[in-house]
Amino acid sequence: MIHVVIVDDETLVRSGLSLIVGSAQDIEVVGTCGGGEAVATVAELRPQVVLLDVRMPDVDGLTVLRGLMQLPEPPAVAMLTTFDSDEYIGTALRSGASGFLLKDTDPDQLMHAVRVLASGGRILSPAVTDTVIAGYLDSGPDRQTSARLSTMTTRELDVLTLLGEGLSNADIAARLYLSTGTVKDHISAILAKLGTANRVQAAVFAHQAGLLGGDGSGPAGASGSRGDGK
Repeated sequence: MIHVVIVDDETLVRSGLSLIVGSAQDIEVVGTCGGGEAVATVAELRPQVVLLDVRMPDVDGLTVLRGLMQLPEPPAVAMLTTFDSDEYIGTALRSGASGFLLKDTDPDQLMHAVRVLASGGRILSPAVTDTVIAGYLDSGPDRQTSARLSTMTTRELDVLTLLGEGLSNADIAARLYLSTGTVKDHISAILAKLGTANRVQAAVFAHQAGLLGGDGSGPAGASGSRGDGK
């Protein structure tokens, strides 16, 4: 069962989202609250996923997000909003968000997003994907990108590429013939080498570095061998 906490300043919105998300047999909304109680509520209930409104009058969502990321076991957080501001998208992703969804997301897609987040994946509403790729993903110096890539093993590059494609740990393990534990170890090493806070930021880096070029020449195209490749 996937446990979810919904954080929004509007009671009606919280109720509506709870009704939608909680209608799935494998998802349970274990709590709802406003921004001021969010960190304490999540610390107590320890959900796998938090759906967090960006704009709230008492404490804004980005501040709440930073607080959640300081917890010993931070949940996967999807930011919810009615707009697709470049500034909010980039800041949320850099601050540790695992997804960014518009509030008018289709109910089935919202439940799918929760499942993806709970499995360790990332999710971006189609409405904001172009904004991310055109803006946030294109930022950063090429020299620094190359230097970070040079510190990685071939297998770490393979894993990073598949992270960029949005695959979960289990999917990466199946694709590369590895155990999920080994994939987790590789991801931990990747995050340390990149200096990134989470897998979403690592996926962003994969796009930025051009690892998903689609010409078959990148690490993903050379991932047919079995084993760790360390």
